[in-house]
Amino acid sequence: MSIEIETAVQWVAVDESQIPDDAFASWVSAAVVAGSSLSSRARTLGAHKNIVTVRVVDEAESAELNQNYRSKSGSTNVLAFPAASELPQLEFLDEQELGDLAICLPVVIREATEQGKTLVAHMAHMVVHGTLHLLGFDHIKHSDAEVMEGLEVTALGALGYSNPYQVAKD
Repeated sequence: MSIEIETAVQWVAVDESQIPDDAFASWVSAAVVAGSSLSSRARTLGAHKNIVTVRVVDEAESAELNQNYRSKSGSTNVLAFPAASELPQLEFLDEQELGDLAICLPVVIREATEQGKTLVAHMAHMVVHGTLHLLGFDHIKHSDAEVMEGLEVTALGALGYSNPYQVAKD
């Protein structure tokens, strides 16, 4: 099954990294491919063009979204907002929303530095992680976290990135 995905990228935070928008599209696609065999939501995506919006935000917007939608204070690396999956799939529509991601650039930059990763590799991880949330995966229970992390490693490996959970040994 071929899944068509359109990724729209909105830059709110100042970007000095020059990450091209097509990189975001490849990261979203890799996550959908990795998760498609285990996600009931992903199995319904083949009939339409699926739209994912990635909004790269500053800390103020991330903190506001985190407070309003998760009742948690402060900014966070990635927030996922799946489109309503209970809506009927209308065959006459050419496209459907998969959902939106809000990625906080300053947090991702800070984490990448702290973890000794490149910004691009960590941003790829956050997009893959968030996209898997759009497909219905979560990491609340340990067993679910193991599944989700395995899918992240698979997707990132397919893109040429190393395992983000592997701790570098000195």
